[in-house]
Amino acid sequence: MSDASVKAPWHVWLVGVFALLFNAIGVFDFVMNLWQGPAYLAKAGMTPEQIAHYQAMPAWMMVVWAVGVFGAFGASVLLLLRRALAMPVFLVSLAAFLMSLLYTYVLTNGGAVMGRQMAITSAVIALLLVLFAWYARAMAARGVLR
Repeated sequence: MSDASVKAPWHVWLVGVFALLFNAIGVFDFVMNLWQGPAYLAKAGMTPEQIAHYQAMPAWMMVVWAVGVFGAFGASVLLLLRRALAMPVFLVSLAAFLMSLLYTYVLTNGGAVMGRQMAITSAVIALLLVLFAWYARAMAARGVLR
């Protein structure tokens, strides 16, 4: 069976659009943090301590954050384009996100500063990235992604 003859199931579009929209939030958050800095973070409801934590982030952590959000967004586009490359790109994004968690919860006091809600949000993001990567792998194995 050739690649062109494998019809994409309806859920590829559902998962792909959901992943794209969800990961667009991360891109938006990253870009707005760069453009508006503390003003954006304050409008988002962060406390002065949380804003200070974000502002103290080293440059390498900003790169990790960018790789995470733009990688996940790009992987979502690849999923919609039915490209098998979506799975490893989701995994790179997940690795970057896990590095950001290491920074926040192990290398700094970010866990205490950011609070329970951020921990819950981080767990949801990690779970979704794992599920997106798993889904892309499953669709590639079925020949849906090329």
